[in-house]
Order: sequence, then structure tokens, then C-alpha cells
Amino acid sequence: MTRIVALFNQSGGVAKTTLTMNLGYHLQERKHRVLLVDMDPQASLTTFLGLDPVELTHTVYEAVVGEEPLPIKGPIHGMHVAPSNINLSAAELELVSALMREMRLKEALAPILDDYDFILIDCPPSLGILSVISLVAATHVLVPIQTQFKAFQGTDLLLNTVAGLRKAANRHLAIAGFIPTMYDGRTAQETRTYKAMLEQLSPLAAVLEPIPRTIAFPDASEARLPLALSNPKHPAIAAMKKIVKCLEKLP
Repeated sequence: MTRIVALFNQSGGVAKTTLTMNLGYHLQERKHRVLLVDMDPQASLTTFLGLDPVELTHTVYEAVVGEEPLPIKGPIHGMHVAPSNINLSAAELELVSALMREMRLKEALAPILDDYDFILIDCPPSLGILSVISLVAATHVLVPIQTQFKAFQGTDLLLNTVAGLRKAANRHLAIAGFIPTMYDGRTAQETRTYKAMLEQLSPLAAVLEPIPRTIAFPDASEARLPLALSNPKHPAIAAMKKIVKCLEKLP
């Protein structure tokens, strides 16, 4: 079965896009067929993969609003991508009156499921319709959470959203795990926050390997490369490989 994993957090700046690209890279490195789907109108994932959003004439927008076939580019670093651009921001309004709008991404992915082992969806940092249709299409949700007290406090809203979708639109949506991000174990506050994550979130799903705070990720993104190609010996790579092994075990 194709595992469709939505990386979701209603807060911005928690490394969703960075994780989507890098986890996808390590999955393909382990011989999995991988598709990345950029559901954020900011199109950061599209840009990180070396595509120019402005030059794209067919994106996820045409698939979810116009019900056209999902446009797929690649392979790029061994992965395929369904790109985005600013046009996708109009989808929030255009889908308001659309029939079965929650199913639009799921229907767009249906014809290509057999082509991929993993589909990773980079969700926008909001609780709007683009996040909803991403979570409806997903089999699992993977939650990056910055190891800061305020970021952790916002987790209740996120969990309520997932619980609401489980009651109606996607009864089988499972939580793949929580990823502590931008973690600096030298600071007392972040150490306390990480410990609180382990204590409070572990009963719901696995709290996976923390991703360290490092300038290496922005540097790699600027170079349009996964970290493993930009800085192969960086210690964050070992953390991502451990997360990938957990994703491989998802039912």
C-alpha cells in the first residue's frame, strides 16, 4: 500500500518543507519510489528542488481546482514532485463552493498511487482548506514541532483538527509520529520542552528522533540540495535516517 504522509503543523517555521525534501531523499536512497506534493502557495518545496514557480504553467492548483491530471516533474535527486506556485492561494476561495472539495487532492492522487511507495505532502502553515484536503488525502500525518514552549502549546489545536477529520472525512488517518525540530539540547528550556513532548505525546504516537538546530539546512536549501548531498557528514543526517526507518514500518 502506498503510504501518503502529510507533514502538518498549523504554525510556520517548524521545518515542514525541509523535512519533506530530506526525508523524501533518504526514502529514495533506500530504493523507495517517492513523490513530493507541494501544497503550500509559498512554493518553498518547489523552489528548494530547483524549479522556478513563476515559470510553471501547470501546478497542483490545476489539479485540485480544475480537476486536471496532477502535474509531475522529475526525477530530481531521485524523487518526483508535484509543484506549486502562488496561484494555489486562490484555491482557498475557489473551492468554497466546490462539490466534494475535501476530496480534490485524494482524487488527483488516485490514478498514480501504484507508481509510488511514499507520497509526502508539504502542507501549508494554516488550518484552511488546503491543509484539510491534504489530510483527507493522507494515510498518515507526521507532525514537526519546534522545541520551544510556545510552539508545543499549540499542539492541542493541531490534535483537535486531526481528531475532527477522523470523525468524518478521513476515519483511517493515523499519526505517524511527532518530530521535535530545531532542537538545541544545551538550552534548559528546549530540554524541558523535549522532555514534555516525550511525556505528553508518546501515548498518542511515537516521538521520533529530534532534528538539531543548524544553519546547514538553510545552506542546503539555498544550494537546492538535500542536506545529504550538500553536507554528507552532518550529524542531522543520522537523525533523518532513523526517522525514515520508522516511516518504513508504518502499516
